[in-house]
Amino acid sequence: MDYKSISVIPARSRQQAMDWSLVLVSQGINSTIEYAAEENGWRLLIDGHDSQRAFQALRQYKIENRAPGWRQHLPWTGLIFDWRSLAWFLLLSVVFAIQSRYPALTSAGMMDRQAVWAGQWWRLFTAVSLHRDLGHLASNLTSGVLLLGLAMGSFGSGFGMLAAYLAGVAGNLAGLFFYAGEHRSLGASGMVFGALGLLAGLTVGLERGGLNARQLMFRALLSWFLLLVLFGLNPDSDVLAHVGGFAAGIIIGAVLTLSAHQLPENALANRIAELICAGLVTLPWCLALAR
Repeated sequence: MDYKSISVIPARSRQQAMDWSLVLVSQGINSTIEYAAEENGWRLLIDGHDSQRAFQALRQYKIENRAPGWRQHLPWTGLIFDWRSLAWFLLLSVVFAIQSRYPALTSAGMMDRQAVWAGQWWRLFTAVSLHRDLGHLASNLTSGVLLLGLAMGSFGSGFGMLAAYLAGVAGNLAGLFFYAGEHRSLGASGMVFGALGLLAGLTVGLERGGLNARQLMFRALLSWFLLLVLFGLNPDSDVLAHVGGFAAGIIIGAVLTLSAHQLPENALANRIAELICAGLVTLPWCLALAR
């Protein structure tokens, strides 16, 4: 564009620049999107005579699309944290309190390879919400709140939670097929690693999302650090369930990344995903307790 005067509007990512460009086009304002190497970020260029109308349009757009208080952007990372992840781990704490009072709950819901092969498939699901002791629960809470919150922030509260939960179930499936003889396990570690896998799968869309080198480096360092914490705090953990959950998370995350910029904003779809997740938690427990 050959403007007599140019106004520059910096954007956090390529996706945000594209969204803002559409907003401006709807107001009859043309813009050019470009990557500013010297600033290591994206920006829009507009005719200086349109700058006042452009800023007013974007200001109104931000007001109308302001993220709820439980969704917070993390500076310098390109990531969003969803505080609603606390609800899942509050549920785990409640289950652990009940489990401590009624030990039969553990035997009814823990992953038991031979029992699953005998037809008790629900153990693949119920084992995700059980823990063997307070230390086991605490290690999953410590890292899980952060990882699940980031996954929910990236893919939407419903899709992020459902995907991480299914990845945890996939970790138990890995134990079912790859262990031999008797094998029993329990815990949300596979789900926690599934959330980490979702974030790793999200890197498939890094170029599409316009993340810069600093944001990529932060994500890589965060992933390695959390892997170290998770393995370090769980020396006797079910490594196969962790690897299975992580691998499943990568696959699911890579698939969801194809529409990752749309999922968090689709409130109805996220509510449906939350209901599906609630059903996949509740139904298996109903079957386990009915025996």
